[in-house]
Formats: sequence, C-alpha cells, structure tokens
Amino acid sequence: MTSADDQLCFLPATELAERIRRRDLSPVEVTEAYLRRIEARNPVVNAYTLVLGDEAIDAARVAEKAVMAGVPLGPLHGVPVGIKDLDDLAGVPTSMGSRAVHNRVPKDSATAVERLLDAGAIVLGKTNTPEFGHKGITDNLRFGPTSTPFAIGYNSGGSSGGSAAAVADGMAALAQGTDGGGSVRIPASFSGTVGFKPSFGRIPSVTRPDGFLWGHPLVHIGPLARTVADAALMTKVMAGPHSRDPLSLPDDGVDYVGAVSGPARKLRVAYSPRLGNFPVHPDVAAVVADAVDAMRRNGIEVDEVEPDFKADHKELAALWVRTISIHYAAIAVYWKQEGIDLMGEHAAVLTPQFLAMLEGAYKVSAVEHTLDDLLRTGVFDGLQDLLETHDLIVSPTLAIPPVKNATDGNTIGPTSINGEAVDPLIGWCMTYPINYTGHPATSVPAGLTAQGLPVGLQIIGRRHADASVLNMAARFERMQPWFQSYPGLVGR
Repeated sequence: MTSADDQLCFLPATELAERIRRRDLSPVEVTEAYLRRIEARNPVVNAYTLVLGDEAIDAARVAEKAVMAGVPLGPLHGVPVGIKDLDDLAGVPTSMGSRAVHNRVPKDSATAVERLLDAGAIVLGKTNTPEFGHKGITDNLRFGPTSTPFAIGYNSGGSSGGSAAAVADGMAALAQGTDGGGSVRIPASFSGTVGFKPSFGRIPSVTRPDGFLWGHPLVHIGPLARTVADAALMTKVMAGPHSRDPLSLPDDGVDYVGAVSGPARKLRVAYSPRLGNFPVHPDVAAVVADAVDAMRRNGIEVDEVEPDFKADHKELAALWVRTISIHYAAIAVYWKQEGIDLMGEHAAVLTPQFLAMLEGAYKVSAVEHTLDDLLRTGVFDGLQDLLETHDLIVSPTLAIPPVKNATDGNTIGPTSINGEAVDPLIGWCMTYPINYTGHPATSVPAGLTAQGLPVGLQIIGRRHADASVLNMAARFERMQPWFQSYPGLVGR
C-alpha cells in the first residue's frame, strides 16, 4: 500500500468529489486505489462480503469520460461507496448475511442505492451484516465477523458493521446503512465513524409487496462517514420524498450540507449519562463525560438529566425484539412465496437467535402488538419532555466498548453490565429507543478508552430537526477532532 493510496483513500468524500470535478483526480485512479486498499485490508477486517472490482472500474471509466466531456456531474460523481448486504443493488446478489439466501439477484436497486448511483457514486461492493440485521453485532454463520479497524479481533458493531468498518479503514469513502435499532449508530460507535439516523421518512424506503412494512417509526436509512460534512452530503443525496413510499416526508427545505457550517447558536443540552436507566460500562461513562465537559468548555449549557420512559430498559429491549420479530416473520412469509422457506427447509442453517425470533413472533397476538404502542408512547413522551426545555439530548451511543469476536460465527453482546442483566442482542444499545419515535439522532466519535477502543456520543434532536443534529455534530467535531485517529492514518 503506497502513501499516495493512503492519501486518496482517506480523503473526505466532500474533498474527493470536489477534486474529481476540478479534474485534479481521476475517478479511475481513485477507484483503483480503493480496490488495492480492499485487497490488502479486507482479509483482515472482513468488511466486504462481495467486491465488485471489474464493475467498479468500468463505472469509473464511464465517470471519467463524463468529467472530461464537461457534462453536469452529480454531487458524488466518482466517489467510491459501500452498500450494506441487506439492501438491493440491481444485478448483484443480496445475501442478507444468511446461509439460507443464495442466488437472490434483485432486478431493481433500493431507492437510497439508486439515488447514490444517480449522484455518480461508484459501488465497490456489498458490506457485511448479521443475518437479516437481527442484532447489534456484525457476525454471521456465512461470512464470519467484521472487526473494528481500531482493534482487529474486536467487533465493528452491527448491523451495518461492514459499512462502518470499510469507511473507518479507508476501504470506502462513504457507506450506506440501515438503522432499525441503532444499526447505523451502533457500528459508528464501535468503529469510530459518524453514523446519522435522519428523522423517520427523510430517506424513503420503497418496500414491496408491503408498502407499509415499516408503518411505525422503526427502520431508518442513513450514511456512515468519517466526517460530519460527508454524512450531510450523503444524506442530501439519499433524502427526499418518493411517490411510492407512503411514509416518506415531504421536502421541507432542510439544508443538510449548510447545517454543518451554520453559525453556532446558544444551546441548552440535556446530558443523559444512562438514557433513563441503562447500566453503562465505566470506561464508556468516563469517555462520554469528558466529551460533555468539552461541550461545556466551549460555551454550551449542559444540564445532567435523565428522561422518564415509564419503563425499564429490559422491558424496552424485549419490546424491540418482539417488534422486529413480527416484521421478520412477515418477510419470511413473503419470501416463502418466492421459494425461500426460512422457517421450513432453511431453518437448520439460520442463526439460532434469529430462528427463535421468527418463531416467537407467532406467540404475539395482534392485540398485544398494538398494546406495545403504550410502551413506545412512554419513550416518545420521555424524549418530548426533555426536548421541550432543551434543544438536544446527548448520551453514550452504547453502554459498552467493542466486544471480542467469537470463533463460531455467532458473536453476541454481553449478558450483563455492572452486574445488571441485559439482552445480549440489543440490550446494551442506547440507540433503539430512538427508533421507536422517529427522532433524528447521530453517533459521533467521543474518544478512545485507555485500551484504544472507540466510544460514541449520541446526539438526539427534536422531531424533524435534522439540521440541528448535524450542526451540533459538526460543532463537536471542531471541538474534538477525530479524523487523524483512524488507524490507517496514525503515524503517516
């Protein structure tokens, strides 16, 4: 790996796009540098499940011709990206991180992916994920675990862990992820990147046969990036209403890119060290407390206060498992009609916990599922109570630093923190409550533990106040820059 390749692979996406437009850089040389980086690093990190080398070079040559012809260029023209292997890219297999899913080649790309392509992005490949994204750890029985580049052998977080690790290790300028319980913010925390979950409906998701699949705020789509400006640019490209998504928000003029450089205004922030009553590992608590002190030193008014969610974190974690399981069970019904019988002939090859979730969904009655909205309402009201008196809420993104990878393809999180039991799939993730409500939230690097493991700071905004979240994230980035901490840059 040459130092010239290093410089290209760790350029911010905003700068990369601008230099390609100015003809300072060729899309072909950029793509070739990224592919060399992937060849060198992916065997170690395991971020990609499928590398589209020939296709990426072909796309880069087309992109280069457009640059030389002087035609109008998209905002991500020639910028290499990774796509999570839960989301469709036309003509490319979608594996869902599962041994049960083979030869499923979609004819159409997911809406967010299509918008990235329309903006000129070049897809390098599909990135690793837990089976169907069912937990906050990226590991599966088919491809194995993905490591955080900060500590090989420790997990990158999930479920967009391959995307986060690829970005953190210079194997993609940007990467796309989905966030149903924190799946953009969790790996952002474990892998030291920026992960932004916009307000529910900002980035459309055209799902069929059920156009109302995510009828409650739950699954969001978002960017993973090394800088807040990069995340804002990628959000701008993917966001906007879609006529085939009945849940997409109208365009209300949010200036995602402008928010990053917007003026710093007087803020009152609610700091919630436990986001209700989550148990938090001391190493995480210390790093986040230092980050909050930096905010105070930079003129931000911070009050330490916890939201009242009217429920224990264990109840809320169980709610997430029930809710997502019902969606998975519905997907299994659709897929059986396409010849993929997850609960029948393929059950034996599924991750045991994922199979248990499918089976458990049938034990929840329609009435019980509806009454679960009472728990969601408690979370919503708890957030709204704080946001009526504060501009933003900050908390740890996760209750723990990265965990060690298992060797059996089934890494999970801890079963207890500080002696208190937690659900190993999701109970240590201080992210999923925000999926119940649809509020915008991001995770930015807060710092490193004494062992050099990344810790994320979660920033939660008022409903539909995406610009405020990005503005605060960028402000924090200027207070405590993290870019030079990436392992691929250290000592360069």
